Amino acid sequence: MQSYTIGQAARLLGVSPDTARRWADAGRVATHRDDTGRRLIDGADLAAFSVELAGSGGAEEGAASYTSARNAFPGIVTAIKLGDVAAQVEIQAGPHRLVSLLTREAVEELGLEVGVEATARVKSTNVHIDRV
Repeated sequence: MQSYTIGQAARLLGVSPDTARRWADAGRVATHRDDTGRRLIDGADLAAFSVELAGSGGAEEGAASYTSARNAFPGIVTAIKLGDVAAQVEIQAGPHRLVSLLTREAVEELGLEVGVEATARVKSTNVHIDRV
């Protein structure tokens, strides 16, 4: 399972590293330390927290809205539904929830799973997923 530093988690959640650190200190999201002493958040825990945060109305009061650059939404995979041929991938990018329908083969080739960092790219009515 992929883990994220406080700074990486902050970027994926669309908040400052200080905010992510305060949330971790308050026990809102579980952390553990690696061999060098850095605090890390498991991908699955971060995915669950990002969904909870988005459902509660977003980040802290007065925080800037998360915006895309060139229609790219970096985020974290929060859900995957696999069918025989097709798949549905859900990404939480800050306060934005994006859902893309793609082939099962594409999901497998990209190695997508809950907790993995990915970027949703939007063009017209199509959403393309890039594994980071």
